[in-house]
Amino acid sequence: MKVYQSEIKLKSYPRGFHLITERVLDVLPEIENIESGQLQVFIKHTSASLTINENADPTVRLDFESHFNQMVPENAPYYIHTYEGPDDMPAHLKASLLGASVQIPITNGKLNLGIWQGIYLCEHRDRASGRRLVLTAFGI
Repeated sequence: MKVYQSEIKLKSYPRGFHLITERVLDVLPEIENIESGQLQVFIKHTSASLTINENADPTVRLDFESHFNQMVPENAPYYIHTYEGPDDMPAHLKASLLGASVQIPITNGKLNLGIWQGIYLCEHRDRASGRRLVLTAFGI
């Protein structure tokens, strides 16, 4: 079994949903050495998350942001964890709803995503610094 791992720091992104598939592939070209396996992408933060979704129409990412802001509003009167700003507790909740990792099959040296799928960095803070990801590809 082959195992490749790399840790990267992404640039700072504004609040919203951002395609990072190409960045992930740029950092871990060893994926092409795996005939059959998996790629795990893990984010080392509690106020940002990862998901897989539409990679063609950017309005999908705008709608994601709008929906999550309605579903998990800022300044809810029952929030206790508020000392880092009004976007902090909602960011933690959004990150838990979406998750800290995604796993993607690797087939014949390429990510086996659907034609309209891409990896999203889901940035839930208004002013976040760059996010760190751990990329682990393994297989035969």
